[in-house]
Amino acid sequence: MTTPPFEPASERDLAVASAQLGRPVRNVLGIAARCVCGNPTVVATAPRLADGTPFPTLYYLSHPAATAAMSDLEAEHVMVEFQDALAGDELAAAYADAHQAYLADRSTFGDVPEIAGISAGGMPSRVKCLHALAAHALAAGPGVNPIGDLALERGDWSPLVCECVDYAIEL
Repeated sequence: MTTPPFEPASERDLAVASAQLGRPVRNVLGIAARCVCGNPTVVATAPRLADGTPFPTLYYLSHPAATAAMSDLEAEHVMVEFQDALAGDELAAAYADAHQAYLADRSTFGDVPEIAGISAGGMPSRVKCLHALAAHALAAGPGVNPIGDLALERGDWSPLVCECVDYAIEL
């Protein structure tokens, strides 16, 4: 297996992602997606944190505007619509493939038995967290996670338009 192509996180990336989240980032493996301005949008997190805690969420959405857009969709109950759409065989199969792709990406960073077979966002059969699904879609690119792609299309945030604040980061 090959390692997913994350860009290494610089000290500035870690400081910006921490500012975006409002807390220090933990066990960042790299930056899986960036804003058009270069700031982190998705951080990749180790499957086992430094304290030994299993952490299934490899792709973590950090960009505040993207996070807000996914929160808005969840508040509008779009997840129910997306869940209902999984009744279609083609979408369900693509979503199951997204689950397998996620697991394959994470497995390149170690085997964590406590989270074996668990990906994120409710995959492969439920739509549980649009933040995680959008993060996967941004990290993997269009066509890999169909529900993440749908969420990004429906949200009022675009990865092609910078909505970052000026992070006055001193290193």
